[in-house]
Amino acid sequence: MVLKAQTTRRGHAMAPSQSRSKKSWTHLLVQSSPARFALLIFTALILVWTALLSLPFATRSGSPTPLADALFTAVSAICVTGLSTLDMASHWSIFGDIVIVLGLQIGGIGVLTLASILGLTVTRRLGLRQRLLAASDTNPARTTKGSSESQAVGLGDIGGLLSAVAISLLVIEAVLTVLITPRLLIAGHDLGHALWYGFYLSASAFTNTGFVPMQSGLDPFVTDPYMLIVLAAGVFFGSIGFPVIFALYRYVVRGGQKHRRLGLHAKLTLTTTIAFVILGWIAIGALEADNVGTFGEQNFWQTIMSSGYMSVMTRSGGLGTVDPADMNGSTLLVMDMLMFVGGGSASTAGGIKVTTIAVLFLAAYAEARGYQDMQVFGRSIPVEVLRLAVSIVIWGATIVAVATITLLHMTKLPLDHVLFEVISAFGTCGLSTGVSEILPDGGKYVLSATMWAGRVGTVTLAAAVAATSRRRMFRFPEERPIVG
Repeated sequence: MVLKAQTTRRGHAMAPSQSRSKKSWTHLLVQSSPARFALLIFTALILVWTALLSLPFATRSGSPTPLADALFTAVSAICVTGLSTLDMASHWSIFGDIVIVLGLQIGGIGVLTLASILGLTVTRRLGLRQRLLAASDTNPARTTKGSSESQAVGLGDIGGLLSAVAISLLVIEAVLTVLITPRLLIAGHDLGHALWYGFYLSASAFTNTGFVPMQSGLDPFVTDPYMLIVLAAGVFFGSIGFPVIFALYRYVVRGGQKHRRLGLHAKLTLTTTIAFVILGWIAIGALEADNVGTFGEQNFWQTIMSSGYMSVMTRSGGLGTVDPADMNGSTLLVMDMLMFVGGGSASTAGGIKVTTIAVLFLAAYAEARGYQDMQVFGRSIPVEVLRLAVSIVIWGATIVAVATITLLHMTKLPLDHVLFEVISAFGTCGLSTGVSEILPDGGKYVLSATMWAGRVGTVTLAAAVAATSRRRMFRFPEERPIVG
C-alpha cells in the first residue's frame, strides 16, 4: 500500500507520521491532561458568549453592551453564578435571554459531559476516551495518580451517568416549568410570558444560577409557600450533584440487589447537605427574627419559611427573596460560610463542596478520638482524600482573600458587603449585597475571574497546572514540627 506524502508550502514532502501528529494534537491534549482541555473549552465558551452578548441586537435598546458588562454576564451565565451588573429583566432582548439560558444550561451540565452526551447520541457508543473525559468532568481528581476508582461512579457506569444527566435535566426542568407556569398565570402574566418565565426560572433554579427574568423579580412571591417550595426543590436537586441523582435512581427505581446500597459519596453528600440546610435555617431565622428590614414584620410561620428558603439558596441557588444588604452582619457571616461550602461535587452548585468539609470534620473527629483512619458509614476514607480536601480549602480561601483585598482597595466599601459578594462569586451563588452593580470595570474583571475560578474548581486548576502527578525517586529524613 502506497501512502501519499503531503507537501508543505515550500514543496517539501511531509511524512505521514508528521501529518498524523499535527492532526492529533487535540487528542494528545485530551489524553495527557483532560483538565487543561476542559479549561480551554470552558474559557473559549466564555469568550464566544461575551461576543454574542456584545452584539447590538442582544439588547432591547439596540446598542452594544460594554465589554466589561458583557464579559461579566457571560461568565456569570457559563459559571451558573447569577450575579449581574445590569438589570437582567430590562436590558437583554429575547436573543440575549436565549443566549444566557443556553449558557447556564451548558455550564450547569459541564462542558466535557455535554460533549460526551452529544457523542453518545450521534455514535450510539462511548469509547474509552469519551469515558475518561466524562469521568474527569465529574471528578477532576481522577486525573491524578492514586485516585481510587472505588467511588461514586466507575468508568463502567459513565454511560449510565450521562443518561442520568440528560434525563434528569430534561425531566426536572420540565416538571418545574409545569409547576411554576400556572402560578405565574395566576399572578397576571399572559400564557406566552408565563411559559417563558416558567422555563427560565426552572432552568435558573436547577442549574443553581439565580437569574430572574421578571421586572418585579420574586417580590410578589416573598410569602408564597407554593412558589418558594418549588424553587427550593429545584435548587436542592441541582445542588446534590448528578452522581447522587444517578445513585438515587439506581437505588429507588431499579431496586435490584446490585444497587440496594447507596454509595459513600451519596450518603455523605445527602447527610452533609441536609445538615447544613438545617443549621443555616436555624441560624438565619434566629439572627434575623428581630430585624425589621427582613423578617421582623413577618409572623412566626412566615419567618420559618423564609429562613428555610434562604438557607437552601446558600447552596448556590441565588434566587433570594430578601436583600442581603438589609441583613445583620452576623447573618451575612453565617451565609458567607454556607456559600463557601456550597453544594455537592459534580453538581450545578459551586463552593468547596459539602463532601470536602465533611472529610475535614471526619479527620478532626478521628484525631480527637485517637483513630488512625477516617471512618464513616462502614467505610474508611484514604488519606489522599484528606490531602485533597485540605488543598481545596486552602486554595479556595486564598482566592477569596486575594479578591476581597483587591476589591476593598478599589471600592473602599464595607468589608462585610465586599466579602459577601466575593464568596457569592466564588461559590457561584448569586446572592448580592449590590456591590456588583457599582463596581468599576476593573472590579468587574476581578469578580469575573473569581467566578471562573470558583466554577472550574480548585482541583481542576491544580490538575491543569500539574498535568500529571509526580513521583520522587527519593525521600528526605522525617522530622516533626510542632503543630498547634
